[in-house]
Amino acid sequence: MKKIAIISLGCPKNQVDADMLCHRLMAAGYETTAALEEANAIIVNTCGFIESAKQEAIENILEATTYKSGEAKPRVVVTGCLAERYREEIQKEIPEVDATVGIGCNGDIVEILDRVFADEKVEAFGPKDALSIEEKRIISTPRHYAYLKIAEGCDNRCTYCAIPLIRGPLRSRSIDSVLTEARWLASEGVKELILVAQDVTAYGDDLGKNGINELLAGLNAIEGIEWIRLLYAYPERVSDEFIDAMVQNNKVVPYLDLPIQHINDEVLRRMNRKGTRETVISAINRLRAAMPGMTLRTTLITGFPGETEEQFIELCEFVKATEFDRLGCFAYSEEEGTPAAKLEQMPNELRESRAEQVMEIQAKVMAKKQAEKLGQTQRVICDGMDEETGLYLCRSAADAPEIDAVTYVRSDAVPIAEGEFLTVKIIDSDVFDLYAERVEEN
Repeated sequence: MKKIAIISLGCPKNQVDADMLCHRLMAAGYETTAALEEANAIIVNTCGFIESAKQEAIENILEATTYKSGEAKPRVVVTGCLAERYREEIQKEIPEVDATVGIGCNGDIVEILDRVFADEKVEAFGPKDALSIEEKRIISTPRHYAYLKIAEGCDNRCTYCAIPLIRGPLRSRSIDSVLTEARWLASEGVKELILVAQDVTAYGDDLGKNGINELLAGLNAIEGIEWIRLLYAYPERVSDEFIDAMVQNNKVVPYLDLPIQHINDEVLRRMNRKGTRETVISAINRLRAAMPGMTLRTTLITGFPGETEEQFIELCEFVKATEFDRLGCFAYSEEEGTPAAKLEQMPNELRESRAEQVMEIQAKVMAKKQAEKLGQTQRVICDGMDEETGLYLCRSAADAPEIDAVTYVRSDAVPIAEGEFLTVKIIDSDVFDLYAERVEEN
């Protein structure tokens, strides 16, 4: 029986695609392995969103090819966004790759592996909308949480973004389809659902309705699910009705990833963002008023073509004043085929320097906010144990897995099971993480 190793890079949406690939292969009789040296085939499911992601993908592909000299002599298959976007370049620059598979041919992965095991070089590409978004999958995350992809592609057409070129236009799943998968996930022991799409607030637009509010109501009724988390919401779509849907659903955690990218109106216009500074501030204020203490995460871009020193200072002052609970800042990466790539570009050093300055500001904000939690009690879920320290790795509702902070919990007397909810008291903090002790519950 042949063994397959899958390396999935990039965002949770890409991970869901890898989960579907894995299910297809296991249903066809393949075994999976985490040991690359044992694999008969290594599938690298790539990200190709920005330059750093491309470099990571290339490094992983090259590493996979090094195992060809080992005993198993694995075939190397490249899937995902990089494969979709750079189909010709991959085969030309890395001839050791046995198959390059665009997203439209993910459903043919079993047949493709049959061909590469017959020593055939394969290049397989199909329509982007042939990528299935509602088929069976395995759960590759810890069993107590899972990503649930509710839509594919995007219609926003931000000038810096290659997602529509790679993934195509918005395609929403039906509400029945999402609820069916959510019920299955709950039956498998999942307690936290993390809804993912390029823009969850656009869910259903292509079906002629804004469906996220109705979807949240349906998910709230599923037994076994305790937390529902949303990634990502665009500020111009944060309506009062959407906020009400979050408030009224007791399983939706008071957490929202709200990628704003910038705050200056002229920069936002050149980015083709649909909102303005006023739109962003309104969304933030209404969310915080409706859900006091809610956690707001955002992402920013520095060094976008034409960003002046004054516009950058405006962004920095906004970050200081707004005090986001979580924030990531990226230096602008020009992407081939996007409108912004045709503009006059700023020096990379300046882009990077500005991103570092923003993150320095945010580090102070984060340290202050974490220190303010000393003495508080929180409900957390356990993701496992840190073997080096013997402390349990937990998260509150304020933290998405693998993205945000960790609450380290000491519980010497009573072991904590993975996926267990518990109450803890915060006793210390650093810039990002919290340290806590378990509180006995009556």
